[in-house]
Amino acid sequence: MENPPMVYKSNALVEAAYRLSVQEQRIILACIGQVRRDEQITDEVLYSVTAADLANLSGMAVSDAYKELKEAALRLKRREVRLTQEPNGKGKKPKVMITGWVQTIFYIEGEGRVELRFTKDMLPYLTDLQREFTRYALSDVAKMTSAHGIRLYELLAQWPDGHREVALNDLRRWLQLEDRYPSIKDFKLRVLDPAVAQINEHSPLAVTWEQRKTGRKVTHLTFTFGPKKPTKAAGKAPRKTTERRKGGKLSEAEMQALARPGETWEQLHARLNQTSAEVD
Repeated sequence: MENPPMVYKSNALVEAAYRLSVQEQRIILACIGQVRRDEQITDEVLYSVTAADLANLSGMAVSDAYKELKEAALRLKRREVRLTQEPNGKGKKPKVMITGWVQTIFYIEGEGRVELRFTKDMLPYLTDLQREFTRYALSDVAKMTSAHGIRLYELLAQWPDGHREVALNDLRRWLQLEDRYPSIKDFKLRVLDPAVAQINEHSPLAVTWEQRKTGRKVTHLTFTFGPKKPTKAAGKAPRKTTERRKGGKLSEAEMQALARPGETWEQLHARLNQTSAEVD
C-alpha cells in the first residue's frame, strides 16, 4: 500500500501571516506532500497536481475541482507570505520577510493540471527540516471546507501534548484578518466556531476551547485536543500489534498511521516503547 502523502512545514511557516482560499491551500499542500526529504531540492523542481487529484482528496466532484483549480492557480502567483525571522545575535531585532509561495505556475488547458515551482525563499521552510517543524498527513485536512480550519489544525499539530494557548492578536495576524471581525462575538461566529467544527468533523483530532480574559477583554484562546476515540470493537484487542511494536518491525506507513499530529519520530518511538512496557 502506498504511503499517504505527508505535509512537512517549519514552525515558522505554520505561524506565518498569509491568507489562502481552501482550494489554494489544497494545491499548495498537495505539492508540499510531493517534496522529497531525502535529497537536495532546488527551486527548479516542478510539482504537479490535477483536478482529479484534488477531487480524490477532498471528495468533491471532478467537474467542480476542474473549475476551482484554474481559478485558484491564477490567484496563487500573487499570494504573499509574511515570515518572521528571528535574530542571530544579541541586540538584533527580528526581521519580517515578505515573499511568495510560487515563482512560476503553469495551468495546462484541457488536462485540468497545475504545475508550479516554489520560490527559492520558500524552500528552506519545506525541506531539510531537522528540528522545529510540524508534520501531518495531507488527508487530515483534505476534506475541510474552511481555510481557517486548515490553518488552526496546523497550529494545533505543532503541540503534540494536546494543549495550546494562543494570543488572540497573534491568531488574527497569522490568519491576516487585519481589522475584520473586531468583536469577539463575530470572530467566534465567523472564524473560530466553523474552524473547530471542521477539525472535529474531518480530522483525526477532537478539539475543545475556552477563552481567557485580561481584565474585561478576551485576549487568549486555550485549546485542548487529542486523537478521537476509536469505535470500540467487540472482544479484546489482539496482542500482535504490541508485539510488532516491541520487535521494531513496523513499516514506515504503519508508523505514520500511529503517529499523532505534530509528533516527531523520536517522540513516537518513545511512546510506543512505553506502551509496550506497560502491556508487559
